[in-house]
Amino acid sequence: MRLPLLALLARGPAHGYELKQDLEQLLGAAYPQPNVGQIYVTLGRLEKSGLIEGEEVEQSSRPNKKIYHLTDAGREALHVWYEETADEPRVRDEFFMKLALAPRTGLADQIALINKQRREYLNTMRSLSKLAAAESRDNRISQLLIEGAMLHLQADLDWLERCQEELEELE
Repeated sequence: MRLPLLALLARGPAHGYELKQDLEQLLGAAYPQPNVGQIYVTLGRLEKSGLIEGEEVEQSSRPNKKIYHLTDAGREALHVWYEETADEPRVRDEFFMKLALAPRTGLADQIALINKQRREYLNTMRSLSKLAAAESRDNRISQLLIEGAMLHLQADLDWLERCQEELEELE
């Protein structure tokens, strides 16, 4: 959450609720939305680390609000973030660990685990399909996010099929 908030502040000062709305509008319902409390806690941490600065703004009919802006250090952190590549291969997959350990523990059947995981992925795909249909076609970012998630799920389903074929050959 830290770096996406910094990225939103790169275009100009904003307060926490505005940042939450910007994230919701940009990413749509497909992306788990942070609550406003989480955003303000993160903003406090960013401020303490010197990546942003906050300024109290008086309001006549409402409590004061704090407007945040990016510091030079925050801008530099964003440059570093954009230069980094995502290095998240799914080697440390919790499901695979369960699958690998099941025969050693005798507590679970590998094929049953695969079938259960397959049902979960299919249910998630159905939910994403409904979400894609409900999401505004104008929000291309949200549509791309949903499409990417569905492609990952399809790859996971293909991989489960491969695991099942391999395990059935071993029997």
